[in-house]
Amino acid sequence: MMFPVLLILFAATALGQSQLTLEQAVNAAVAKYPSIQVSIEQASAASSAVALARMSFLPRADLLLQANRATHNNVYGLLLPNAVIPAISGPVLDASKFRNVFGTAAGVLVSWEPFDFGLRQAGVDAASASKRRAELSIEKTKFEVAAATADAYLTILAAQRNIDAAQAAIERTRQLDTLVGALVKAELRPGADLSRLKAEQAVATTFLHQARQAEQMARAALGQMVGREASGGELASAKFLNAAPEVAATTTGANHPAIAEQTAAIDEVKARQTILDKSFYPKFGTQGALYGRGTGASIIGPDQGGLNGFGPNIGNWALSFSMTWSMLDYKTLRVKKEIELANERKETARRSLLSTEVKGAEDRARAMIAGARQIAAVTPDQVGALKTTLEQVTARYKAGLGTLIEVADAQRMLSQAEVDDAMARLNVWRAQLALAIAQGDLKPFLDMTR
Repeated sequence: MMFPVLLILFAATALGQSQLTLEQAVNAAVAKYPSIQVSIEQASAASSAVALARMSFLPRADLLLQANRATHNNVYGLLLPNAVIPAISGPVLDASKFRNVFGTAAGVLVSWEPFDFGLRQAGVDAASASKRRAELSIEKTKFEVAAATADAYLTILAAQRNIDAAQAAIERTRQLDTLVGALVKAELRPGADLSRLKAEQAVATTFLHQARQAEQMARAALGQMVGREASGGELASAKFLNAAPEVAATTTGANHPAIAEQTAAIDEVKARQTILDKSFYPKFGTQGALYGRGTGASIIGPDQGGLNGFGPNIGNWALSFSMTWSMLDYKTLRVKKEIELANERKETARRSLLSTEVKGAEDRARAMIAGARQIAAVTPDQVGALKTTLEQVTARYKAGLGTLIEVADAQRMLSQAEVDDAMARLNVWRAQLALAIAQGDLKPFLDMTR
């Protein structure tokens, strides 16, 4: 499973692209994440179960070989079937004797059920339904891993925007420190301004450390998906500096992987109900036997000693057609059917819940997109206005007409506005990702990131 990941990373290097794109990260995670392999093996087991169910259509052949040495006293009377006392065939003896002889048996029995009112096919259909559910579980797991990887990728980019804003704020406080230091040294400003500026620098530095911590945590989450080697490099962020493009409205997530898997779960329950419906019918079977027996015992003379009876000396064959019917099983089958009907109602209710949740998530994502686009449209103006404000209050401070508090407040507001501006555009992408997740299809979103 490591080969697809290495191939992706090698291709990126060969093309001179040292940056990891979002699509590459998603493909690498889908190719190697362990939970996907678990689902694949479950589907493989379900596929084998289908093959096993189909084997029930074939006849059964049993071969028996036996050799023994035992006494041959026979007792008249009834003995119920059991697994303890061996059966002895032949007439009843008048006296108990402990003479012993060899006995052998060899034979083959072929059994086949010619018709079963669809019971075996129902078993195959049930196994196929389980296989279908397992296959859809793979798709669901891949989708969940891809969605988590894309979210971790965008979270890293968001943390990087915060880091950029924090570094810009620190740089501004350094420039202001030079100005304030000169004014204080010239005794044009009180020394308390320097102390206040140190506090502002500490706040900006703390924000920088928090942003870096958030980035490392997000990288750890991405590394869990794609591997540490891939997640530790630089991410391709240029595409996300602008807001996501407008996309045409698409249909709702009726084909969401979670809903598709749940539908398969309902079909699986219905398949089990079919098995119960067909289990009450009589069972018919044909049998053919060819066998031989040997014994050293004799009823018309003394027992034959030596190796007599060590090999079969009497042969027989038999053909039969049988019918068995468990007439009192209908009560048990009825209770089992009620259980499966309850399971069907439960799985159906769960699908309805999933559909409701998907529709709600889609509505929320559309609202997020609309709001994020509106915010992204005004944040550039806010940044421009605050830059002008900072220049003005700084000039007032130099002229002795303003206070350091006014400058610090303007710097803090500008830093926050720069964060809001960068995050506004990124939030449009995150809202588009949320819509893709709600609709159960990441392909349109990944196409937008190319």
